[in-house]
Amino acid sequence: MNVRRSAAVLAAVAVIGAAAPAAADSSPSPSKGQLPSALYGDKDPQYDGVWRQSLALLAQHTVGLEPPKSAVDWLAGQQCADGSFAPYRADPAKACDAKTMVDTNQTAAAVQALAALGGHDDVTKKAVGWLKSVQNKDGGWGYTAGGASDTNSTSVVIGALAAAGEQPAEVTKNGKSPYDALLKLELPCEGDGAGAFAFQPDKKGTLIANADATAAGVLGSLGAGLAAGPGKGGAAKDACEKAKTPEQAAANGAAYLTDALAEEGHLISALPGAEDQPDYGNTADAVVALAAQGATDQAGKSLAWLQKNAAVWARQSGPAAYAQLIFAAHATGADPRAFGGTDLVKQLTATGPAPEKTTKAPKEDSESASDSGFGVWWYVGVCLVAGIGIGFLISGRRKQQP
Repeated sequence: MNVRRSAAVLAAVAVIGAAAPAAADSSPSPSKGQLPSALYGDKDPQYDGVWRQSLALLAQHTVGLEPPKSAVDWLAGQQCADGSFAPYRADPAKACDAKTMVDTNQTAAAVQALAALGGHDDVTKKAVGWLKSVQNKDGGWGYTAGGASDTNSTSVVIGALAAAGEQPAEVTKNGKSPYDALLKLELPCEGDGAGAFAFQPDKKGTLIANADATAAGVLGSLGAGLAAGPGKGGAAKDACEKAKTPEQAAANGAAYLTDALAEEGHLISALPGAEDQPDYGNTADAVVALAAQGATDQAGKSLAWLQKNAAVWARQSGPAAYAQLIFAAHATGADPRAFGGTDLVKQLTATGPAPEKTTKAPKEDSESASDSGFGVWWYVGVCLVAGIGIGFLISGRRKQQP
């Protein structure tokens, strides 16, 4: 969830903080006039089409709004025959091939959205099957199949597994579960960044604290998804304790985020060559993570900062950004229709096809809310890329410091 980090190459995102994993297939970028009418957003979907669509649909679901059938069908229709998803396929009738750049983040985000909406069991089952098939030996996932495990990708996949009715702890490779992978990516309690998660070890094998990865890691450790509800864990403790369980890792990560947010109420982006500035997307993801852990005090303070300051960022960034803010409101019990004077639901809806009807709001219990599918998750704002030179600094959805 709070999906941000460094050592990554800048992805094709216009505004800092919009969660959007970056990787693409060989489909050409469509011009604005050629965008699918069922797609949310009016920017090039080549790098984030499935991610932003998934976050938009999931956000609408959290507020009891039934998305248009055309939008849901578009998302389901992007799936490849093996169950995976690429960011954007201009011609879904054309079979995916070796040049189709599928990835775990788009696939996991689609699973979270489609599982929440229901009625797409065949699609989600195939997608989960593909995710299981590319699990790494350490129990985690990288952005692309075979890539080194990272906190953000592992966490968004955990959210997908839980949303699809799987038990993440029982999804293993070589006896290792996703939680084993996350525990190896959390910093010890001694030294700088105590209790935080790293995105990945650096070239020397050192873990570097990363706020974006930490927000994702907290959600993943809780077995929660992008649209997590409040309070499954417990308030963040002042002292870090050695993490022998995912629950303790989540508590440690929440304590780190609380400290990182305490002074100004928001996280800072660290783009190479740019001045430090507020990171709206990662802050929204951190709010979701803290609320899911039960650290409601800092979550509320940072939500208030977002309510006051995030409107322009969301308007410039598009559907994934609106979704991230809706997730933050949902996690803290705030009203996304009165978010600092902005109706986030109306604004998100305006970026896509008109919804068909309003449904009863989903049941708010801690278990079902936290299991709804990252962080965005998240991977994921700024985007990281794995292995192809376009990165994500990972919403909505679907997103490391060197």
